[in-house]
Parts: sequence; C-alpha cells; structure tokens
Amino acid sequence: MNVNKSKSNNSIKELFKTLLIAGSIAIFFRSIFFEPFNIPSGSMIPSLLVGDYLFVSKYSYGYSKYSFPFGVVPITDRIFEKSPKRGDIIVFRKPGDETIDYIKRLVALPNDTVQVKNGVLYINKKMVERTKSNVGVMKNNFGDEKIFTQYKETFDGLNFHEIIEASDQDLFDDTIEFKVPDNHFFFMGDNRDNSRDSRSPEVGFVPKRNLIGKAQIIFFSHNSSASIFEFWKWHKAIRFSRIGKAIE
Repeated sequence: MNVNKSKSNNSIKELFKTLLIAGSIAIFFRSIFFEPFNIPSGSMIPSLLVGDYLFVSKYSYGYSKYSFPFGVVPITDRIFEKSPKRGDIIVFRKPGDETIDYIKRLVALPNDTVQVKNGVLYINKKMVERTKSNVGVMKNNFGDEKIFTQYKETFDGLNFHEIIEASDQDLFDDTIEFKVPDNHFFFMGDNRDNSRDSRSPEVGFVPKRNLIGKAQIIFFSHNSSASIFEFWKWHKAIRFSRIGKAIE
C-alpha cells in the first residue's frame, strides 16, 4: 500500500471539508447578521462616498427571500419583521429587477404622502426642515465641475443628516404628490439631483419584502487613486478618517 498517496488523499479530503465548513459559516453569517456592501455611485454623497465599503445588518428589519443567496429560502413576505425608521439608510433590491442592490435613505413610510416642491421635501404636506451648511464644487461623471449647496436636513428636529443640491430646478425638484401604498416605502438619495430613486418610475415604491438591511458602519474606504498593486500610493488612496465611521 502506498502510504504517501493515502496521506495525500486524506489531506485533500480534510482541506475540502475545512473549506466547506468555512464557506457554510460565512454564508450563514452573511445571511443572518452582516453583509458587506460597497458604494459604486455618488447618489448618497455626502453621507456615503464612492469607494466606501460598509456592513449592512441583515437582522434590522427581519428577513425575506432576498436576505439569502439566490433567494433560495421560500419566504413569501418577511419573518421576524421590524419596522424601519424614517431617515434610515437601507440597502434594498430594485423593484422589477431584484438582481440589483440599491442603497438610499428612507423618507416616507406606508400611507405617507411625499412631494418635492422647488427642491424642498414635503412629508404629509409638511415641509421637511433644511438649513444651508456649505457651498462647494464637485465633478460630475463627465469630469465637469458643478457648484452644489449642502444642507442639514431633519425629519424630527433632533437627528440631522446632510444632503446636497446642485439647484432647486432640476428634473426631480418638482414632483407630483405621491401616496405610498401599504407595505411599501419611498426612498431618496442624499445627492438629490444625482439619484435614481422613488421619484423615478424606474424605481418607484419599494415593497417591504425587497428590504435587505440597514447600513451600519464603514469598514474601509478609498478614493480609487491607486490600484491594489501600487502599494506605495495606498497611504494617499485610503480614507483613514472614514474607517470605523457609523452611518447616520
């Protein structure tokens, strides 16, 4: 008998078993507790930047079939359901194409009315308070510089988040009054003039079964100025000040 061959076969089996167990634990952890998510676009500037990597808590609102890889768990609605709060930043599956993840801020709950007039958000016919906090310059996707205004916005007068507006006369700065249906939510990006969100028919109202989880903390961030092989540039590319930042 070839002892070395037998040991080799046993080593391969043990390695395969270890990888299978580790993979199962990772899938379980990702499905039940936290899922990593990266920010590919500027729709949530200034709260989230392109190149931010964050953890999304899967347990925050309960679970649907979209909480699990490939939707393999046959859940028709949600289990262990918890209600999200207005102002939460949430990852959800895009209605109509549930293979795509979106991340936006929740602004309106079921049965709310929501409208934007001259760039100002109204919830249930009441103007949402916003206060100008900064004016700056930002490049768009084509490299053109554009002046924007930054505001502190609040839904309850206590908790504030930052939004930016290029103007109050852009495409979605004047909308119809939307009535959010039962079991649906209305989302908007913090970069109000550069966000495909519930104001657009492409997204519209988001069913509660599409919610994935709440954005909680940034665990890594970079500005794309260095590739993974350009290690000598990493100190300039990594946004160290954003690592560990709680998401509000």
